[in-house]
Amino acid sequence: MNHKKIESGCDHCPVHHKANLIRMGIKMDNFDFVTALAGNPNTGKSTVFNALTGLRQHTGNWPGKTVTRAEGGFIYNDLRFKLVDLPGTYSLLSTSTDEEVARDFLLFGQPDVTVIVADATRLERNLNLTLQVLEITDRAVLCLNLIDEAERHGLSIDDRLLSKELGIPVVKTAARQSQGIPELLRMIEEVATGKFVCKPHRIQSEPRPLKKALNTLSQKLKEYFPGLPNTRWVAMRLLEGDQRILEALQTGELGDLSRISLQDEAAPRLSGAGESA
Repeated sequence: MNHKKIESGCDHCPVHHKANLIRMGIKMDNFDFVTALAGNPNTGKSTVFNALTGLRQHTGNWPGKTVTRAEGGFIYNDLRFKLVDLPGTYSLLSTSTDEEVARDFLLFGQPDVTVIVADATRLERNLNLTLQVLEITDRAVLCLNLIDEAERHGLSIDDRLLSKELGIPVVKTAARQSQGIPELLRMIEEVATGKFVCKPHRIQSEPRPLKKALNTLSQKLKEYFPGLPNTRWVAMRLLEGDQRILEALQTGELGDLSRISLQDEAAPRLSGAGESA
């Protein structure tokens, strides 16, 4: 695979964890970047997937799951993108197989960009998933799909203000008519290459005892796993007894993620941080 550096100030692209992606059944030959497609059911996510990939698509099941996986590819600005369509979910709290698959792909696969497809006619219902995704990754684009239907109902969305509030690009689309798809492609490329640096909004309104516990555990995670992304989110999952995250802690998989992150940033190598957990 060609891990080319992009002349954009981003010296550590791509960020995805290739070994985990392969374990998840994702073939990584001949692709520069990995893009995940997330969203609630009935947001037109499949239509966005088709608009981006055309006929370059494959379907199968996630390893060990009955959940269908769709993936495809597209080329933009001479860069090759692998697009993985995650199961439609309302949450990433891993209370169902679909949620577990989507959450694990975002955390352990570390896609270079996550496109969150939201229904512009029901935006308030879709922002819950958006904020959960932003707890896991700082590389995302919000796709406000069905914008034509929203406008037909007299709804107006200030995408610039929403982008400022969320800290990520926001693109209005009507995928059935290919409206907004060129702009969506451009923003995917800019986030993947580091031309657009996301600064995602993260909710921090927990009760004081929980916030104290989160800060303490998050600091411990940073000490054991330097470079581990989203330590605060991992700490929250550990406090909630999330079995998949506990397993990743015990097996050293979290250490693998921290090593990948540090290597991407050309930082010193770890010396057994994962094993010490």
